[in-house]
Amino acid sequence: MTNESSAIALSQDDLVLLKNALNEVLNGPEAIPDWEFQTRLGVDRAGAAELLSRIGPHLKSKVG
Repeated sequence: MTNESSAIALSQDDLVLLKNALNEVLNGPEAIPDWEFQTRLGVDRAGAAELLSRIGPHLKSKVG
């Protein structure tokens, strides 16, 4: 990943989708193995995990 920064507006549903997708490729039963992670996603496992950790604080809990 580069250190360049961009801004994009995402809905809460978009953020949930990204969080879930990242969680699956990192931790799910069909998680991508370390040896092919960067080749398939263009970022190493640590970079994807870091992005996943940054998404969480932007999600609003839906307590109803």
